[in-house]
Amino acid sequence: MRFRARLTVSPICEASSKRQGDGQRFQKKAMKTTNQNIEASAPANGRPSESKVSQAQQDFVTHCSNRNLATETVLNYLRTKLPNQYGLAEVVGKWVWLDVSPARKPVLAKVLWNLGFHWNQRRGVWQHPCGKFDPLGSHPTDPRAKYRSYFPADVQPA
Repeated sequence: MRFRARLTVSPICEASSKRQGDGQRFQKKAMKTTNQNIEASAPANGRPSESKVSQAQQDFVTHCSNRNLATETVLNYLRTKLPNQYGLAEVVGKWVWLDVSPARKPVLAKVLWNLGFHWNQRRGVWQHPCGKFDPLGSHPTDPRAKYRSYFPADVQPA
């Protein structure tokens, strides 16, 4: 066998075991201080805030249900509520893409998330599937090469 299990004790471990007797006094003091800090910062009932948990769950349910909205519904929402983003919206196949950085506009990111958009890290855009999505599939190339792509703000109404 090339590798053998050996019982070795590193100098650091030996030193710490030698100091353990001296350090117990300091450990007890540190533990007491730590426990007081934890007790002071913990809520009285010991459970996380239920309103925050339920709000997060509600946001997730809203996000999931809004992912099935039709393309025209999403575009109408953007046109009426977020006109600046409507000007940036690109329709690729049935999907709506927005080229807006989430880091620069965190409030907008939350609004888009609740509307059903998700951030695509690889393409660097917010995407809304408009009910047409395959959660396990991925496009190895740019979908604009396969599907029709246009900017609805540039299309003149008839």
